Amino acid sequence: MIALPSEAAAQPHRDSSHAQRYQRVRDATLRWCADLQPEDTVVQSMSDASPAKWHLAHTTWFFEQFLLGRQGGYEPLQPQWNYLFNSYYQSVGPMHARPRRGLLSRPALDEIVDYRHRVDERMRDLLERNTEDRDLDSLLELGLNHEQQHQELLLTDIKHLFWMNPLKPVFREGTRTAAPVEPVPLRFLRGREGIAQIGHDGEGFAFDNETPRHRVLLHAHRIANRCVTNAEYREFIEDGGYRTPTLWLSEGWDIVQRELWSRPLYWSEDLQSEFTLAGEQPIDPHVPLCHVSFFEADAFARWAGARLPLESEWEALAQKQAVAGNFAEDGALHPLPAQGDDGMTLQLFGDVWEWTSSPYVGYPGYKPAAGALGEYNGKFMCGQWVLRGGSCATPAGHVRASYRNFFPPHARWQFSGIRLGRDE
Repeated sequence: MIALPSEAAAQPHRDSSHAQRYQRVRDATLRWCADLQPEDTVVQSMSDASPAKWHLAHTTWFFEQFLLGRQGGYEPLQPQWNYLFNSYYQSVGPMHARPRRGLLSRPALDEIVDYRHRVDERMRDLLERNTEDRDLDSLLELGLNHEQQHQELLLTDIKHLFWMNPLKPVFREGTRTAAPVEPVPLRFLRGREGIAQIGHDGEGFAFDNETPRHRVLLHAHRIANRCVTNAEYREFIEDGGYRTPTLWLSEGWDIVQRELWSRPLYWSEDLQSEFTLAGEQPIDPHVPLCHVSFFEADAFARWAGARLPLESEWEALAQKQAVAGNFAEDGALHPLPAQGDDGMTLQLFGDVWEWTSSPYVGYPGYKPAAGALGEYNGKFMCGQWVLRGGSCATPAGHVRASYRNFFPPHARWQFSGIRLGRDE
């Protein structure tokens, strides 16, 4: 198991708010790994996932490369690891092939944890010595948000890894919460119409793909008051949804045939149970559906006589709500049933990432950042679709109304679900 840093070791010097925030985020990553065995951290369950050990090293490499490395005369702690733990920054140098990350039995886990601690020491010193460096502050926020993204990926990758194990091991006990007695009825609420502004408003941190803020024209539409539930999706399955080609986009139908999809990822064949981070559990009918691809979300929407919302429709609605919901720190690590007034929009934040019908492209006037960090988002604006709202595995405080997540349309291992929309 991974030993957590002691309170004394983790506590930065007084009057170091940046250093404190840095250490809180870094320690949170280790806490998610605290119950893993060393063997758990090495294995890669598929090419889209990464071993936990790699996540621990890559996020550390990011701070060393882009923050410590900008200091004149800095010498990397392990120069040969640049090749191993660079993800996709071509302008920084070559990298180990992503599908082969599970073959990195060395460096050992304890070496990587030690590497984290040593980089953390240098980072705390850097932050305490440079309290007026605004460029450093901006890079720090990017690095911390990058680490939080990897905290969520760590959880989703562990879930996929444990599901692949015939023993179906449990990551965390007691992560499910009982459903309320009365489910919230599905209703379609009128969305905003006319000219609206979306994109980051300039307050606080945002990724570059959330900018620039710009005007959009919203046509008359309605958006569901809550996410689609397991029970509703089961009706789709039982009505032959996976056997009806007219419901599917061509590429999606090809995948259904080739991969023999017949249900969401992690559901049992008899549709009675699903694999969770708490192990195999009965399917709760009132819980938001998760672990479906864009293709499945689109097919379900068509079957339901609806469509997926545009990301502009979603954001215009979300701008009016506080960012509150079921996030990773709440401990459920699984979607929870909607609770509240059925005349209100529920579950916009947390629980499940919501597929939209919007392709992931740059906003009007978008320009990626200069240098290597310009590779963070912009070069992926092809063949991906936008998801909104965060999930039960997203760190609290990480998302906002303008946050744009993106994945290829076949991806299912994230906590991705469905909210329906309709034209008026």
